[in-house]
Amino acid sequence: MQQPTVRVVRQTRSSLIAFAVSIALLVAVASMPLWASQGLIRDVVELCCYVTVAQMWNLLAGYGGLVSVGQQAFVGVAAYAMFVMAQLWGLNPFLAVPLSVIVPAVVAAITYGLLHRLDGPYFAIGTWVVAEVLRLATSVFGYVNAGAGMSLRVMSSYSPMERAVGISLLSALMLLVAVGGSYLLLRSRYGLALVAIRDNPVAAASQGVNVGLLKFLIWVAAAVGTGLAGAIYFMAQLRITPPAAYSPTWANVSIFIVMVGGLGSLEGVLIGALVYFVADRWFAQYGATYLVVLGLLTLVMALFARGGLWGLIQKVTNASWFPTRRILLEDKP
Repeated sequence: MQQPTVRVVRQTRSSLIAFAVSIALLVAVASMPLWASQGLIRDVVELCCYVTVAQMWNLLAGYGGLVSVGQQAFVGVAAYAMFVMAQLWGLNPFLAVPLSVIVPAVVAAITYGLLHRLDGPYFAIGTWVVAEVLRLATSVFGYVNAGAGMSLRVMSSYSPMERAVGISLLSALMLLVAVGGSYLLLRSRYGLALVAIRDNPVAAASQGVNVGLLKFLIWVAAAVGTGLAGAIYFMAQLRITPPAAYSPTWANVSIFIVMVGGLGSLEGVLIGALVYFVADRWFAQYGATYLVVLGLLTLVMALFARGGLWGLIQKVTNASWFPTRRILLEDKP
């Protein structure tokens, strides 16, 4: 009797709807100067930065198996690089933003040479040490005004409309690269290799996956995406200081967004970012109490709903906005 054949296909359900909605959101972000107030533009830019930084952390921890608590290192070096190029070197600030990602890429490549020797919690602690070293070094570096910080006075030469147009386009481009690029990556064979590494790096290596190289590349890619978010965020703020640029809040926010939204899913990052953004706007006035509640919520989700809010939604609807999984189909003879 002829045996049935088995084939692996990519999941495609709901991808067209998600694609249409994503394009509409990108157009809305890029066109904000035409319909949104300055305050709303600042809020949306901040939300875009949260989504990007969280998605980069999601790639690291959710797929690469690299748990970092020092992503603020790349936020800081990219933002300071943008300020130096624009304010001190006279480069167009909107051109300085994409060029600034070269610095976190170099820093990531150098630091990975040390960090890759560590594993598990030691790797996480190592990333935090790197971020603290960079913060302290920036705080005493006179070229960037040390601990006093810098102001992006060069932006005063642009009208409010020009600034709004530039930062809106940069934010839309950032979302396209962070979310769209991650989706394409996870749909590719490299995404399949990342999932294999996350689940069992030894088994992945036995199947021909270059575990060391892939982890290095995802580490550098996450640093570039995180740095881009940092440069855009502080361009919108027009001022930077070492405590703000290298604040552990960046890592804390990323962990909260991903753990609450859903580790290892693009949809979870978007949901978690919205949850954090709304909570920050409504409850930040409660100070330490508000932060404790966020921490407890993260702990509860980690213990009782490891798939996050998106995992709970999938149990009910079985839908996928950005399908990246493979499905095993059996063809009957």
